[in-house]
Amino acid sequence: MTNPSTTGAGLTGANLRGAVDLSSLVRPTVSAPEASGSAVASGAVVREASDATFTEVLDLSATVPVLVEFYGQGTEPALGPIVKQYGGRIALATVDGTKNPQLAQAFQVQQVPTVAAVVGGRPVQLFVGSVPEQELRDAIEQVLQLAAQNGVNGSLQVTADDGPNAPEGDAGAAVEPPLPPHHQEAFDAIAAGDFALAIKQYETAIAQNPRDQLAVAGLAQVSLLARLATVSGESARAAAAAEPDSVAAALNVADLDMSGGQFDDAFARLLDLFPRLDAANKNLVRTRILDYFEIVGAEDPRVVVARRRLTGLLY
Repeated sequence: MTNPSTTGAGLTGANLRGAVDLSSLVRPTVSAPEASGSAVASGAVVREASDATFTEVLDLSATVPVLVEFYGQGTEPALGPIVKQYGGRIALATVDGTKNPQLAQAFQVQQVPTVAAVVGGRPVQLFVGSVPEQELRDAIEQVLQLAAQNGVNGSLQVTADDGPNAPEGDAGAAVEPPLPPHHQEAFDAIAAGDFALAIKQYETAIAQNPRDQLAVAGLAQVSLLARLATVSGESARAAAAAEPDSVAAALNVADLDMSGGQFDDAFARLLDLFPRLDAANKNLVRTRILDYFEIVGAEDPRVVVARRRLTGLLY
């Protein structure tokens, strides 16, 4: 691993759907608490993790989302003071990548610092290198949003040692301000399983500010969750195999692929079907693909390739 001297890639709401496989490490998924939004866990907000103890991080991620910060080779963990300002809504696990090869391999760490997250036992790639504080805060908000959409809404009991620890010269830093009203209402609706209300709140936020990218990404993500709530994976894939030209069947399987992190498969399925469709169905599929781009992230290489192919099919 090397220590980069340049800032990591810019963050967007869709960069939160990384494809990291933790199955070789420990059990890859953890059930979220049944009492969504009310669970309280004990333990430090910032903790050191290792190959041997990472199961504890996965267990904790069923209650609160956990950032995972890899450091080493002359670098030190840097995210603790900011994470502590969130009052136990999110935790941080620091990992010395040079001493924990199993974790470094599972998270595909090539250089430090590398930052990922774990939400409900599911890994999420974030960024490599150092980023400005505001981009880090944006990333944390996006992780909290994803956590809310997956029912991970608990908190950690905050002790005196876990309170906000502002950097020198900023000792009076306040806790993160509340979310915009429609975002908070959307989170609350998701936690309650009311996807229709969450969609309405995000749509209202976008109507008020069409440049609200967090709301755009949130709308795409919660719309996917709403569709999946009525889809059976086995029957959907059987229907798509039986009717390869069915737009509805293809869209259902593409949604399943997206939810499982199989982004290339989702893009390919719809783009392969696209040339055979009439104008109305082309517009339907194009809109769904654009939603997927919001979920995965405009800068993701898979989106770049799929967007180029979609542009070629359109023109």
